[in-house]
Amino acid sequence: MAEALSRLDGRVAIVTGAAGGIGSACARLFVDLGAKVMLTDREQPTLAGLPEAQVAAVAADCTSESAMKAVVDATVQRFGTIDILVANAGIEGVLGGVESLGAEEFERVLRVNVIGVWLAMKHVIPLMKAAGGGSIVALSSVAGAVGFPGMAAYVASKHAVFGLVKTAALELGPANIRVNAVAPGPVDNRMMQSLGDQLGGGDSKGFRTMLESMVPMKRYGTNEEIARLVAFLSGDAASYCTGGLYLADGGFAAG
Repeated sequence: MAEALSRLDGRVAIVTGAAGGIGSACARLFVDLGAKVMLTDREQPTLAGLPEAQVAAVAADCTSESAMKAVVDATVQRFGTIDILVANAGIEGVLGGVESLGAEEFERVLRVNVIGVWLAMKHVIPLMKAAGGGSIVALSSVAGAVGFPGMAAYVASKHAVFGLVKTAALELGPANIRVNAVAPGPVDNRMMQSLGDQLGGGDSKGFRTMLESMVPMKRYGTNEEIARLVAFLSGDAASYCTGGLYLADGGFAAG
């Protein structure tokens, strides 16, 4: 499948949340496409088998401005520039409805999922402007397009990501910086397992069966399927794409 995507030879990318399923899949695909990649997560990510010449890693809290600036500085020091940002870091947090969540629980999800995305954008933009352009892809969710009971903070945060993306696209278009959001539906990874555990009332398998029945394609997606969409938006094949929310949800939001 990599052959069908734009090559990323000579490009430098930062992938936040690189220890997670989607983040690690993005990192591996980007390397396959020829990019050099800085991986970052709260704990320093390690991806066995990737060529050292193309990959570096640093631990950073995406909600800390000084930490995210340090990631950008480390990327420039190692690879010389930044062409692509994949703002992927995110959490599901403690799930609950509007009246049941505590303020700290709600705020934690917003800090990681919204402020973390904004801080990463903020500190790569000056470098992209100086370089004459770039591509920013933020991970939203199908929950950024629809509501879902019991997920108040998560749904709010993913709607906010798309609002941030649309605003950034308007601001940065004249600088040849494209900004888009990817909205995965149910994906077979750790986060969906956590959602199933929390929302399934102790029956995570039953929750998965129920959710799959709501997806027209009748299955969960894979991390690799999401990574291919991220890679498309990062490359030259998507040169006229900016300000969009690109669903990869098996048709979930179409119902």
